[in-house]
Amino acid sequence: MHILLIHQAFAALNEPGGTRHHEIARNLVERGHLVTVIASPVSYLTGSETASHSVKGGGDVVIHRAYTYSALHKSFIHRVFSFFSFMISSFLIGLRVRNVDLVWGTSPPIFQGVTAWLLSRFKRVPFLFEVRDLWPAFAIAVGVLQNKPIIKASEWLERFLYRRADQMLVNSPGFIKHIEACGCKEIALVPNGADSSMFDPAADGAGFRQSHKLVDKFVVLYAGAHGMSNDLDILLDAASQLSDQPEISIVFLGDGKEKSTLVDRAAALGLTNVHFIPPVPKTEMGIALAVADACIAILKPIEMYKTVYPNKVFDYMAAGRPVILAIDGVIRDVVDDADAGIFVPPGNADSLAAAISTLASDRQEGMRLGQNGRRYVEEHFDRRELSKKMALIMEALVKE
Repeated sequence: MHILLIHQAFAALNEPGGTRHHEIARNLVERGHLVTVIASPVSYLTGSETASHSVKGGGDVVIHRAYTYSALHKSFIHRVFSFFSFMISSFLIGLRVRNVDLVWGTSPPIFQGVTAWLLSRFKRVPFLFEVRDLWPAFAIAVGVLQNKPIIKASEWLERFLYRRADQMLVNSPGFIKHIEACGCKEIALVPNGADSSMFDPAADGAGFRQSHKLVDKFVVLYAGAHGMSNDLDILLDAASQLSDQPEISIVFLGDGKEKSTLVDRAAALGLTNVHFIPPVPKTEMGIALAVADACIAILKPIEMYKTVYPNKVFDYMAAGRPVILAIDGVIRDVVDDADAGIFVPPGNADSLAAAISTLASDRQEGMRLGQNGRRYVEEHFDRRELSKKMALIMEALVKE
């Protein structure tokens, strides 16, 4: 089976960003399938060009990079230009990909779903549409999307694609109710998870600690996008409250549109306990997470965010690190069931600071929570097992 994936935000394992799709694609190849990916050369995390335009890996995943307008993080209008440029260029490249058996589209950005649907119709093959975030609902909830005609058009496009997919797929159970309300009934769940083999809970990241002046510190790590939704100002507020505990260091690992603002605010507050570190490829995340004594997952206190399964939480758990979770909803259920961390109300810097202080004063408890998380991911959210489920869905779809 030849699978064609259209994914603007695709990140390979040697690049920073979410690598769920590269990991799944590699497992599909191991199963005997061919996977071709059309992706952007512009990193969705950093906004800079980080990849060559075409990579052909023999028996591995084949990756083509389609032209994308690069000013991704400048403004909403620039982001729209970026999305539409990729939508068009990826379609033209996709037309030249031969002998395709299934087209796999993914959202957000939802516009690439149009490319995937059109290519599936041109090639007369099934269209699998995966929802990773609820767009435009999230954009409306966070205030990025406010123009009523654009909102109506976006919601129409969302329903259009959902109803024309031969198979709908979600990575969180929290999305199912919303998608059913858009008129879909056949929805498969392949949740986010982690490849535990990428992480060693026994590692201490000594070299990384030394290079970033974190020796003898209780390191609390946030890893991922520094964007509007991530509510990282709250983490800075918590860091300010903890400034009288010099043994605690708060590390922001990653990049995004809000990073420069966060760096400036940390400097203005005179925070010496905060460290900003550039993003690292997924192949180095095991080392980065080994540095952490606890890990932060945080989003704005918005009702819609109760539906998400953030990838970073599963990576934290796979690394055997306790999770300080400032996100309510379905992911809280996972962390609670695993007994893998501490929940704090989203948007509450006082509670966040208190949770950090609690774990810093009881390292054994942090280790216990981390070990619980590792076991739970291995049992319930192993990326290789989830990839097998994905393969079975695709194989059944092609056989119909």
